[in-house]
Amino acid sequence: MNRDKVAVMVDSGCDIAQDCIEKYGLWLLPLHIDYAEKAYLDGVDIDPQMVYDRYPKDYPKTSTPSLQEVLDKLNAIADAGYEKVIAVCISSGLSGTWNAIRLAAEQQNRVKTFVFDTKNISVASGLLGIWAAVKAAEGCAFEDICRGLQKKISDSKVMFYMDTLEYLKRGGRIGTVSSVVGKFLKLKPIISCNPEGIYYTVSLIRGSRQGKQKLLDEMLRFCAGHRVWIGIGHGAAKEESEKMQEMVQDELASGSSEVLYRKQIAATLALNTGPGLIGIAALLDP
Repeated sequence: MNRDKVAVMVDSGCDIAQDCIEKYGLWLLPLHIDYAEKAYLDGVDIDPQMVYDRYPKDYPKTSTPSLQEVLDKLNAIADAGYEKVIAVCISSGLSGTWNAIRLAAEQQNRVKTFVFDTKNISVASGLLGIWAAVKAAEGCAFEDICRGLQKKISDSKVMFYMDTLEYLKRGGRIGTVSSVVGKFLKLKPIISCNPEGIYYTVSLIRGSRQGKQKLLDEMLRFCAGHRVWIGIGHGAAKEESEKMQEMVQDELASGSSEVLYRKQIAATLALNTGPGLIGIAALLDP
C-alpha cells in the first residue's frame, strides 16, 4: 500500500518498456528530438526507426522537456491524488534533464519532489525507477526510498557496444571513450558509465560474436554473488538481443535473477548510438 502517496516519474531516456510502465504505475516524461520542421516527443510522435530512416541526411539534436511540460506533469500527478514525487533521471553527466526537472520542481509547491540523478543511462536508470515504484507500492516511506536510491546507484550498471562510434561522437556524448578510438581501429569498446555518470571503456572486443560473450562475461563479473534484475536494450538489433537474452538466462542461476524486459532503446538514445547496439543492465539485490 502506497501510504505516503508517492508517484515515480521517469524520463524517456530511462528506457522502460511500456508494459512495465503500466505494471508499476510509472509517470513518463518524454525528452525531445528537434528536427528542422518540429520538435518531436520521444516515444509519443517519433520512434527509433524514424530516426534511423532519416540518417545520414538529417541529424537532429535532443533537448530536455520544457519548464512548462514538467510543471504540467507534476500538476497531473497532484491532480491524481499524489502528494510526493520521485523523479528518476538519466545521468546529469550525459543530459540536462535532471537539472531541467530540478529547476521546474522548485517552481511549484503542490507535490514534494525528489529529483534523482541516477549517474547512469537507459535501462540501468529504468531499473532504479522500477525499484522506487516497487518500494512505494510496498508502503516504504518517501524519505527512505530517496535515501535508498542514493545507496543503489553503485548497484546499477549498464554495459553496451555498438557497430560504430560515429553517432556517439557526433552527439558529443563520447566521454572518455574517445581515448581508445584512434588507437584500436579494428576494435570496438564495451561502454559503461563511471561514478560521475560519464561514458568510459570497460573492455575492447573484436566482432559481434565475441562481443556478446564478452559483454555477458563483464556483466556476470559485476553480478557475481548477487540476486539481480536484468534489462536488455538494443538498437535495431532485435534478433541479436533475443540471442543475448537466451545467453543471459542460460548463465544466471534460476531463482536468483529475473529479466524484467527487453526493448528497443528510446529514440533519443538511438540518435546518439545508431543501429547495431546491444546492451545489458543489471540492478543488484533489488
